[in-house]
Amino acid sequence: MKILIVDDSRLARKELIGLLQHHPECEIVAEAGDVQSAVSAINQLHPDLVLLDINLPDGNGFDVLEQSDYTPGVIFTTAYEEHAVQAFEYNALDYLLKPITQDRLDTAMHKMAARAQHVPFNQPEKSLDAHIFIREGERCHFIKFREISRIAVEGNYVRVHFGIMSAPVLRSLNYVEARLDPQAFFRANRQEIINLNFIDRIEPWIGDGLMIVMQDCTEVIASRRQARELKQRLEF
Repeated sequence: MKILIVDDSRLARKELIGLLQHHPECEIVAEAGDVQSAVSAINQLHPDLVLLDINLPDGNGFDVLEQSDYTPGVIFTTAYEEHAVQAFEYNALDYLLKPITQDRLDTAMHKMAARAQHVPFNQPEKSLDAHIFIREGERCHFIKFREISRIAVEGNYVRVHFGIMSAPVLRSLNYVEARLDPQAFFRANRQEIINLNFIDRIEPWIGDGLMIVMQDCTEVIASRRQARELKQRLEF
């Protein structure tokens, strides 16, 4: 099990390393003391688990998860109780309050081991019957993947379109794409992913590209390279 430790305190990182010595199955692949170095380590090393502090010099632990293109298992390690509810909205395995004891860490690691036996974190659920939970202000959307027609970059986040509605998700397009069923969803260009089941028609476009017209009349342009891949996918 590859582990990344993220904490701005070198002493706290050292203490966690000491506690993890009781888990020979674990390999500490890196340490990070701020958001940017943590994001870089996650994207490059793809750890199975991150022991993640919340308060960091250039942001917080939630920023790390929002900005990462890869999703590891997460155990929050913090001195503050008030972030627990938000932590579990990010599917945290556990929320450990400092000072962290050996017993509490062992319990959290057992949760990780049990979950990994059933749903490995590097193999996220891609079934069209699976759901995505999106919080938008005071509103909450619980959406089946099969209901999503299009996902598009919008500034620093993506917007998920479903039915006649849409909602923002504070994730990168690469992060979202990794969780979608590749049999149903297609990356049309750098900014958009479409659900092939919601295509109305496809028309030729400039430079051997394609214009994909969705059922809601949205026009999505596929470049020549993506057009070639789409033709292979749809066998036309």
